[in-house]
Amino acid sequence: MQSPDNTPASGVSLPPHPPETLEGWYVLHQIFSTLPESGNDSTLPRVDSTQVASLIGDDKEGWSALVRLIGSKSDYLAVHFRSSLDAIGVAQDRLSTLPWMRSLHLDYAFLSVTEAGLYHLTAQLARDAHERGGHVGDETYARELAARATAERDSPHIRRRLYPTIPDGMPYVCFYPMNKRRDDNQNWYGLGLDERSRLMYSHGMTGRRYSGKVVQVISGAIGLDAWEWGVTLFARDPLDFKKLVTDMRFDEVSAKYAEFGEFYVGKLL
Repeated sequence: MQSPDNTPASGVSLPPHPPETLEGWYVLHQIFSTLPESGNDSTLPRVDSTQVASLIGDDKEGWSALVRLIGSKSDYLAVHFRSSLDAIGVAQDRLSTLPWMRSLHLDYAFLSVTEAGLYHLTAQLARDAHERGGHVGDETYARELAARATAERDSPHIRRRLYPTIPDGMPYVCFYPMNKRRDDNQNWYGLGLDERSRLMYSHGMTGRRYSGKVVQVISGAIGLDAWEWGVTLFARDPLDFKKLVTDMRFDEVSAKYAEFGEFYVGKLL
């Protein structure tokens, strides 16, 4: 069991092992800049954003959007959500055939999949296994995990995280990749699961203070990209990006263990 502040109640310290996760749509972020030979450097190509949005007709299987970047050396961010990796490849190919794409150069791409980390659930199941003399991954653990994970996946909150839609009235977008630190004295992956669960719980509570102001989409990229996670934010007011990220950097999990890549900010076309 867990105490109300999400710390271990049994006194058992769980060894390091990965949390269970739920995955949803694959995600591809593409960053483009305008080719100098396409004309005057100050003139962007006539991009038809409706062509990007219509790359797929059924939003139950995913969607695409185009963002005009502001304050970046690049000019556009295209983001694609799809139900499979193959479908991501199709979206990538279709985008490349649009006429105005000949004026753009791909600066960066980030491949990931929407993710919900089940830190609390994994810690609870691991503790239950220890107390009954079993182990993580045994038959009882697997059975309980399957049942609990199914219930989590079916909850509206988790479905919004795994299968996000473009939030109404939130045209500003911020995207950045990030890692958890693996230094000798600050190694996230060397922490016990209880400690990581506690830190992520506190981190999540900070994010909840921005409910209604910022919509956050977390995607996991371990095994898919050099960075481990991607964060995509939508907001009505771009200042809320600054406020949210500042608050989160004062959380212990970010202050000690987070490393951030480049930030890309702009507005949906």
